[in-house]
Amino acid sequence: MLIMQANKIYKTYGNKFNKQEVLSGIDLQVDKGEFVGIMGPSGSGKTTLLNVLSSIDRVSKGTIEIEGKEFTGMKEKQLAEFRKHHLGFIFQDYNLLDTLTVKENIMLPLSITGMSKKEAHQKFDQVAGELGIYELKDKYPAEISGGQKQRTSAARAFVHDPSIIFADEPTGALDSKSASDLLNKLAAMNSKREATIVMVTHDAVAASYCSRVVFIRDGQIYTQLNKGEESRQSFLGDIISTQGVLGGVTQ
Repeated sequence: MLIMQANKIYKTYGNKFNKQEVLSGIDLQVDKGEFVGIMGPSGSGKTTLLNVLSSIDRVSKGTIEIEGKEFTGMKEKQLAEFRKHHLGFIFQDYNLLDTLTVKENIMLPLSITGMSKKEAHQKFDQVAGELGIYELKDKYPAEISGGQKQRTSAARAFVHDPSIIFADEPTGALDSKSASDLLNKLAAMNSKREATIVMVTHDAVAASYCSRVVFIRDGQIYTQLNKGEESRQSFLGDIISTQGVLGGVTQ
């Protein structure tokens, strides 16, 4: 089942005298339950693509639909309502509020949905348990590790069951063990919940947890790799080979 469709996406910065086209007519489809990685060399347009797909930035031309709703022409108020119900975000720098506990940070998206307190607490218990951070619920961000902060950020993204979750370099600030813990948890959530995840990463190891990897070069899709029945180790080798052709970095 198709959950996201982007058609002929262009993104241009600057003015008519000095234009820079960052995205050049990208078409991308994502099915429900896919875990899609977006990779490419520095300056390829991968972060810009994530930003327009996730409504953080607006396209210059083209359309994007999520669950059949075309949001590129929405006004800010409509867009805020759309994000509230359909989108979850995991950022590299966590974006947690220091004055709130882990539990309060995770439950933030539920506070604007009108959900009953009982149901909200049940949602928290479930997602915090799945991500292994339930016992941290009363701690503040300053009292937990980077890996625990990122799992808190992930829990906040999952807690309201959005249509799609966008992750921007979620392992970028983590050591290898914390990164592996997070990616294993994301892969499990993707499988168990049929959660749809679109993740930008420069790290081939992180990308190997995905079911499909889309490679961007010069604002266009260069190629795609599907994991299929491959082992993660074999898929990692394919990703590294493709990165080498693209001139990307592996770390």
